[in-house]
Amino acid sequence: MRFLILFGLAGFLAQLVDGTLGMAFGVTSTTTLLAIGTTPAVASAAVHLAEVGTALASGVAHWRFRNIDWRTVGILALPGAVGAVLGAYVLTSLSTESAAVWITTILLILGLYVLIRFAFLRLGKLISGKRPGAKFLGPLGLIAGFVDATGGGGWGPVATTTLLSSGRLEPRKVVGSVDTSEFIVALAASVGFLFALSEQDNLNYTVVLGLMIGGIIAAPLAAWLVRRIPARLLGALAGGLIVFTNARTLLKELDAADAVYTVTYAVIVVLWAIGVYAAVRAVREEKRLEKPEPEPVAS
Repeated sequence: MRFLILFGLAGFLAQLVDGTLGMAFGVTSTTTLLAIGTTPAVASAAVHLAEVGTALASGVAHWRFRNIDWRTVGILALPGAVGAVLGAYVLTSLSTESAAVWITTILLILGLYVLIRFAFLRLGKLISGKRPGAKFLGPLGLIAGFVDATGGGGWGPVATTTLLSSGRLEPRKVVGSVDTSEFIVALAASVGFLFALSEQDNLNYTVVLGLMIGGIIAAPLAAWLVRRIPARLLGALAGGLIVFTNARTLLKELDAADAVYTVTYAVIVVLWAIGVYAAVRAVREEKRLEKPEPEPVAS
């Protein structure tokens, strides 16, 4: 029961981040599982099984708050599912040692991207009348699905950030559409992993259930918060945590010296602090620019 509650809390926090930013449930959850010694393929399989439930709940919540562009969901989901199945088979074909280094490196890069993206870069603007088409969404879904399955996460960081950068869809609808299409991608990846995993791979369904329950509870709150919480600040905090945790795991896999640990941690903490500070300043500046100028008083 204690184990279930702990992973329920992990799923709640991961979905709170994912439902608000449109990314990072898989990255955050897989990072947690790898940190406690779960093998990469089993970690990714467990997270994707949990995401079937959390993505469905998140999609329903975003639908209720009208955060979804269904045309985008329809075009993005199928290529994403194909990429996810291919990624599941690639990850299970790697040796445990190679897979650990591969998946940790991907997670670290994705975490760094999330940190930089939300702390320092513009988040994208709506360009009315120019919605994304199939030539754009098809390849995006295929790549994002493949990265998601092989990296234990990545659907959101690849799909959400690309759509936000394109400026072709309102930010809240980017988050809602990507989260909703993730249901199909997670379902396809789960089927791929269940067929590809060997009998020696022990999939802990208590972990899956805990992540799923916590994520489902957090989904409505996250869909509500996406309209209110500063995405920059949450992205900077989550990205820094993901970088720090996966850097530790990667250094352990590479058997790095103590001095390398110290220098790496110091660099990450400094970057993280700068990122959070930059995010807070950016939020304040954006709020200032959004305020209407007071009308001149007639003399």
